[in-house]
Amino acid sequence: MVQEYGRYFNLPTCALRGGCLTGPNHSGVELHGFLSYLVKCNLEGREYKVFGYKGKQVRDNIHSLDVARFMAAFVSAPRAGEVYNLGGGKANSTSILEAFATVEKITGKAQVFTYVDQNRAGDHICYYSDLRKMRAHYPQWDITQSLEDTLRQIVAAWETRNATSGQ
Repeated sequence: MVQEYGRYFNLPTCALRGGCLTGPNHSGVELHGFLSYLVKCNLEGREYKVFGYKGKQVRDNIHSLDVARFMAAFVSAPRAGEVYNLGGGKANSTSILEAFATVEKITGKAQVFTYVDQNRAGDHICYYSDLRKMRAHYPQWDITQSLEDTLRQIVAAWETRNATSGQ
C-alpha cells in the first residue's frame, strides 16, 4: 500500500524471485547459467568444472518463454504486493550429473569435466521452486517447456552460434 495525502492505494505489483532462468538464447558462463554453459562445453569439447557436492547439487530451471508467460498472466490480472518464486519446480529440476547424461543423450558427445572438491561460496545442495502459489493465483499458467525440451533448444542454439562463428 502507498499512502498519498492520507489515502492508501494498493499497487498492482509483484516481486519475482527468479531461480535458474534459461532458454535457447542464454549465454551462460562458468559460474552462472549452468545449463547453457554445460551445453557449450559439451559441444566444444571443453572441460566443465563441477564445484563440490560431487555434482549432485540440484537446481530447477525455467524456460524464458514460461517466465514471459507468467509475466503476461500477472499483467492481465495483477495482484497487489505479491511475491512469487519463479522457477521450473520439481519437475524441471536436475543435478549437474543428471544434466550431463541428458545433454550427452541429445548431442551424442561425452561430457568432459573435472571435479573440484570445494563447492562455490554461498552454494547450496538443492533448490527448486514451489509453484503452488503461482498456479493457484494464475491457474491458466503452468510450465510448458520441459527440461529436456529446453536442453534440446539450448543445444540447437549453440550449434547455430558455433556454425555461424566458424567453430
